[in-house]
Amino acid sequence: MDIKDKSILVLGGFGLVGQAVIKRMMRSKEERPSHIVITSLGQSEAEAAVDHFRKLYKDDDTTFEPFWGNLFVREAWKDLPRESILRDAEKRDLLINDILGDLTESVVSSNTLYSAIEWARPDAIVDCINTSTAFAYQDLFSLSQQVRGSLGTTAGNSAELVERLLASLYIPQLIRHVQILHRALIAFEVHAYLKVGTSGTGGMGLNIPFTHSEERPSRMLLAKSSLAGAHSLLLFLMARTPRTAEIVKEIKPTATIAWKEINYGPVRKGGKPILLEEAAMEDAEVLGSELQLSKPSATPAKEKFLESVYIDTGENGIFSKGEFETISALGQMEMVTPEEIAENVFRELAGASTGKDIISALDASTMGPSYRAGYLRESALQMMSALEEETHTESVAFEMLGPPRLAKLLFEAHLLKRIGRDFGGVLSHTPEDLASKAEMILTEDAHLRSNIISIGIPILLSDGKRLVRGTQIKIPARRWDLSQDHTVELNDERRDAWTRDGWVDLRAENMAHWQSRLESIRTEAEGHGNISGSEPDRSPAYWDNFESLNEGRLAAWIFSFEEGGERIKR
Repeated sequence: MDIKDKSILVLGGFGLVGQAVIKRMMRSKEERPSHIVITSLGQSEAEAAVDHFRKLYKDDDTTFEPFWGNLFVREAWKDLPRESILRDAEKRDLLINDILGDLTESVVSSNTLYSAIEWARPDAIVDCINTSTAFAYQDLFSLSQQVRGSLGTTAGNSAELVERLLASLYIPQLIRHVQILHRALIAFEVHAYLKVGTSGTGGMGLNIPFTHSEERPSRMLLAKSSLAGAHSLLLFLMARTPRTAEIVKEIKPTATIAWKEINYGPVRKGGKPILLEEAAMEDAEVLGSELQLSKPSATPAKEKFLESVYIDTGENGIFSKGEFETISALGQMEMVTPEEIAENVFRELAGASTGKDIISALDASTMGPSYRAGYLRESALQMMSALEEETHTESVAFEMLGPPRLAKLLFEAHLLKRIGRDFGGVLSHTPEDLASKAEMILTEDAHLRSNIISIGIPILLSDGKRLVRGTQIKIPARRWDLSQDHTVELNDERRDAWTRDGWVDLRAENMAHWQSRLESIRTEAEGHGNISGSEPDRSPAYWDNFESLNEGRLAAWIFSFEEGGERIKR
């Protein structure tokens, strides 16, 4: 991608890597973007970064704008501390729904990340936020212990603790984040998305000595690594999705990233200077069988703070000389500079192959469909067809693969095959005639009718008012067991959605829709000028010259073309 005169959104642009990426983009006047939006968690950070670059490139035409806030929550809460969201019962309930509820338009459009992309309208996004750390440091493990401790007690906050636990579940938060990102990339036609990820351990293994607890490594550190891996695979899937950004890549540094600044001054932790404390030697306490971990025995020094020589390594924190020397030593985390990361980011964004894009690495190293499997697939289908004839059985759908829509489509196609045998036979009927005959088949064929309803697929009769159903009705993502008196409101919108996604629909309007599909398939297959060449995947020969109806092929065509579900990596 040529970034010259383009708009770039840098997520986490105040950070060490984010600033290095911006500087690399601005290095050559012939390649500079026209506009860069810099985001950070805090307003002061975002504005400070923008002021810095405006001064640094004051003679250039590139403009800089700030955007700030927590990108993982609703825009209305973007400036609120997480604790203030969790403390509020109403907000906490909404947050849980945003994470674990259905992916509604309201959930997507209210999200801060979605709003940031909508506002910036970038051509490309460079994401330098350590997403894994942001989620993993919510410390699900400590919270789980608190929840367990409250169970079976009369503690008044047990329900709140459970809700806090639900709001802190790592994987659902990551999934929802990627879902919203995917929607935004499509909605606002972003051409490229490049993530600067993490390994979680600075490239070290399970023997890493730098940890957060007595465990080695700590569960929280492993949670961060697990999220980092899950994030990469979700981006791997996104890169394989049609209509997403043309470029989806991830650079994953596996070493200490350093450094941003070397200086002398107050040592800060969590953004605040560490207050010096004083304790006289004669005040030493005698150790007993118990030790109070938090005790105001030390007297804080008046307005005195810990000051020393330090190196600022960005997200990893402020290190002393000794700490930095240890962590960056050969055999430990060692080190990579932000400028090296930025160079790979820039080159990958520009279309070069650095060999450092993990999405491409996964693409190259994963096993895909094979020639042997394709060859044997035909043998499997022939054996199943022979066994169908031998046993006088129709093997249509069991609804174990999912979604219910697949079983619905297969049974509807099967009914059409029973009525018309082939394309011409189905198209020669009126939709009303197809609906009437389909209903007659199911009235007379109790075995077929039983097979359909027994797997949770109901049958909407031709009048659109009556439903033949079994004990359970399956709909996407849920199973309503009506034998247990689970009753739901059935408004027109829900009925139409469920009919589309999981009910065998015998109405004439659905039959007309199937006829339209068959016409489209025939037009597509006959539309190739050279049908004997290798170009067409689905020539008339694939459809048996339209002299049969194959349920599986029809359903696959619908999923691939009508619903945009075709794989793009073969």
